[in-house]
Amino acid sequence: MKIRIISAIVILAILGPVFLQGGMLFNLTMWIIGLLGLKEFLDIRGSKKALPEFMKLISYILFTLITLVNMTNQELIFSIDFRVITGLFISMLLPVTLYHDSKKYSINDAFYLIGGIFFLGVSFNLLIVLRNIELNLLLYLFTITIMTDTYAYIGGLLVGKHPLLVSISPKKTIEGMMLGTLFGTFIACVFYHIVVNPNLSLMVVIVMTLFLSILGQFGDLAFSAIKRYFGKKDFSNLIPGHGGILDRLDSIIFVVLGFIFFIAII
Repeated sequence: MKIRIISAIVILAILGPVFLQGGMLFNLTMWIIGLLGLKEFLDIRGSKKALPEFMKLISYILFTLITLVNMTNQELIFSIDFRVITGLFISMLLPVTLYHDSKKYSINDAFYLIGGIFFLGVSFNLLIVLRNIELNLLLYLFTITIMTDTYAYIGGLLVGKHPLLVSISPKKTIEGMMLGTLFGTFIACVFYHIVVNPNLSLMVVIVMTLFLSILGQFGDLAFSAIKRYFGKKDFSNLIPGHGGILDRLDSIIFVVLGFIFFIAII
């Protein structure tokens, strides 16, 4: 626990000023963090079957294109270049025929890469766009995940009795999820109403925050399912006491994606 707390303080000390500064520094930081997350995603696949180094290189290039597209956008209108998406599918699927060996690179590998690159690329692109629009909006989303995870852990520790999904995450409990959702929603709603936009209907804020709090927790479970499938406890040991990039950002990745559904009404 001590190592976990120290790591969290160090990360906050490093990334805090970057969040406040924004601009190109923030964009490049998110890109680097995203690349590290993608590396973990590829490495965990490699624990069962090694991917060709050339395909890894192409993956990093395509991830960069998706992440940094429209990175100066300052409007709540998200878009993506379909030429990049087309390039993603062609670049990942065409080598299936060129390698002529499913043991080296198969159709399953291709779709694993397509899904991972697109999923992570869009998520980190949205983090960049949201920071360009308003810092407080991004802080609101992080407040949801941090408060939900914190109180879910406390709730599970104090009153947790009924396992949530033993096969995926044996330590998570139904009671922990309920308390995490309750307090995460309440605290984030207060933050949004006071700091982000006091004019938005409180009912809309509650519904939106409740949905994102629950989605973030299921996002955590989704990434846990990936780890369990590959027989790993963490995606990496990059962050002492915390695991890897994807272990820490699993919830916020889903929350950012889910926030898209509410763009039109806020």
